[in-house]
Amino acid sequence: MTRRYALRDDQWERIKDLLPGRAGQPGAQARDNRLFVDAVLYRYRAGIPWRDLPARFGDFRVVHLRHSRWSQSGVWQRVFEALAQEADNEYAMIDSTIVRAHQHSAGAKGGAPQAIGRSRGGLSTKIHATVDALGNPTGFHLTPGQAHDLEGADVLLADTAAETVIADKGYDAQARVVEPLLAQGKGVVIPSRSTKKMARYYDLHLYQARHLIENFFAKLKQYRAIATRYDKTARNFLGAIHIAAAVVWLN
Repeated sequence: MTRRYALRDDQWERIKDLLPGRAGQPGAQARDNRLFVDAVLYRYRAGIPWRDLPARFGDFRVVHLRHSRWSQSGVWQRVFEALAQEADNEYAMIDSTIVRAHQHSAGAKGGAPQAIGRSRGGLSTKIHATVDALGNPTGFHLTPGQAHDLEGADVLLADTAAETVIADKGYDAQARVVEPLLAQGKGVVIPSRSTKKMARYYDLHLYQARHLIENFFAKLKQYRAIATRYDKTARNFLGAIHIAAAVVWLN
């Protein structure tokens, strides 16, 4: 059996006790958590429909249903957050990336917003993210693709543990970003917009570290079913992002 997209033994050892249905826990929720986690990673990394999962992973409907339940109950998020406790909070970077949403991702039942927008380029979702001083992910927020970057900043910077925040000029919002950070005693490395009469000083050398968040997005988009969104629900798509980001921490 190929292990190309599967977790290594050392990676599995680090997360196995964070999952429900582990050995010694009452109930039979998970007879083989590792096979299930590998199935989810395989699907998102290969970018295939759930029904095309190799037979060794079992019934694809069971795998998909369980992924939905774990996404809804926050299992993937808790695994990610447990690993992200090791973040280097000397400084953090925030940015966003837009991914095309496949036409099959539209039409989720219930009518609730699913972070899918429609523009001239078609359907899309915007992934807002923060990374630490080493480029490891620390948080995510989803919006429709046409949403402004500041919608992600409102959520992800509200209680940031970083001592300094680095961002491009798209985040140059005095009342919405800069002043709240300064009020918390945070450093701000955000260049001013060209329309400003007086440019804000920022550490140009430190600003060059912003490439780390671009590097992270490149790693995230190695998962083909994240680079193109096929999930109908924002819940499942965000769950996939959390487990993919957890793998970044495990590498």
